[in-house]
Amino acid sequence: MRILLPMDIEDVQEASLVKLEDVKVWAQMLIEEGKVVEILHAKESNAFENFSECVVVANDSEYVWPFMELSMMVLVAHTQRSVDDIVEAYLFKELHDLAY
Repeated sequence: MRILLPMDIEDVQEASLVKLEDVKVWAQMLIEEGKVVEILHAKESNAFENFSECVVVANDSEYVWPFMELSMMVLVAHTQRSVDDIVEAYLFKELHDLAY
């Protein structure tokens, strides 16, 4: 599964999930068999070679229609901000579906 994350910096250890309006860099994580296989970075969400199947946002009020039009799953990380916390929450199904 390729997951798209709006982040504040490229450094995976220091980066935090931010609102879509505050994104500085996009991270695309590839998770296979419960492990992060790779993390790529780009300035634009559509600049990755492979399509992301999911986007994680910081809250329910984010403008996510462009992602939904691409049939991407939208998950909300209400409290998780670091990459490690988001990966753990994804694996344990603790990320929430978008509330309309």
